[in-house]
Amino acid sequence: MQSLRILATLRQLLQAIPLTVGLIAGAAQVVHADSITVATAAELQSALASANSAGGNRTIFLRDGTYTLSDTLYVNAPNITIASQSGNRTAVIIQGDAMSSTARVGNVIRVAASNFQLSGVTLQRSRWHLIQIAGETNADYPVIRNCVLRDAFEQMLKVTLDPANPSITSDNGLVENCVFEYTAGIGPQYYIGGIDAHGAKNWVIRGNTFRNIISPSATVAEFAVHFWNGSANNTVEKNTIMNCDRGIGFGMDGRGNTGGVIRNNMIYHAGDAGSYADTSIALTESPNTGVYNNTIFMENSFPWAIEYRFASTQNVLIANNLTNRPVMSRDGASGTVAKNVSNAAANWFANTDSGDLHLASAVRGVVASGQSITGLTEDFDGQARPPTSIDIGADQLVSGPTDLPPPTNLRVITP
Repeated sequence: MQSLRILATLRQLLQAIPLTVGLIAGAAQVVHADSITVATAAELQSALASANSAGGNRTIFLRDGTYTLSDTLYVNAPNITIASQSGNRTAVIIQGDAMSSTARVGNVIRVAASNFQLSGVTLQRSRWHLIQIAGETNADYPVIRNCVLRDAFEQMLKVTLDPANPSITSDNGLVENCVFEYTAGIGPQYYIGGIDAHGAKNWVIRGNTFRNIISPSATVAEFAVHFWNGSANNTVEKNTIMNCDRGIGFGMDGRGNTGGVIRNNMIYHAGDAGSYADTSIALTESPNTGVYNNTIFMENSFPWAIEYRFASTQNVLIANNLTNRPVMSRDGASGTVAKNVSNAAANWFANTDSGDLHLASAVRGVVASGQSITGLTEDFDGQARPPTSIDIGADQLVSGPTDLPPPTNLRVITP
């Protein structure tokens, strides 16, 4: 079992490393024939201005180094890619001047056109957001992959919407194998979050890590991942969320969400991580949504792990979740709640302190105790789930040869 888990972990790590210039995280990175390599912030600003003027279709490669901006990077033309030349996301840092309400650089990057890609870089220090995807300009198909986003004064990745034109939105985005974090272990204020999306449709948030999105005062922080205000049919899967005030939210009072799936995520919250801990998964005015096969372990005092709320939250499926707190129905919400285990103990997991909520061993009532769900074909690590023996939680425990019972009724035949 251990060897198989190591192989699965190695596979996941390899997916986060660029295998060639044109491959990142196991998927093709768009590298345009018209490309340029830069080494300074001034060269980066100039290259992007030139790409915008030329109508896009350009790749900008960054040599290793720190790029301190004097103004936002504005992406105003389609099919622009910004990527590190080395593929090492910690070796290329694009930053504003400060994480502060008085910082000169508001957004580090603002995207107002479709098919933007960002890969293999670190973004940090902003007055507002590290990336703003302007849904009001119909900025579709953005891809953020293999990046680090940290230390923004507000939400790190923001998808915006014009309330006067709610039908124009950012659709089909992908955020994959990234880290969102506050390096001080706590945020600068309560109005912070990881991904905060208005009106977004058909996005996929997969394989990311969110750490320390914690309010220092006043009230609870925003979610690590939040789709609301007309968002629909988004998928949030295989993410690790550690010590964030709130985990994953679909919808908000009066500005809801429709559909979508929250599955195969691991969410851990230590008892001493902040003073405003809230629920790990919330559906608020979010009908037709699936929440299944997540693993949640909370050591704070908040009384439930998953909530679904308000009468407009109908026809939801909450199943196969492994938690140490109950599922809570609030204010008339309705749906199917089945096969959830809410009495998990710390020793069921590999290492709760590090957020590793893989099963440490076969737990009766968890292994092969879940129900089959359409679309549920693999687990947190990408391991296949046998359709007739689904484990509850994000991890499908895979038994190797060392876990088999000793053979019996053997007969030795000698020549």
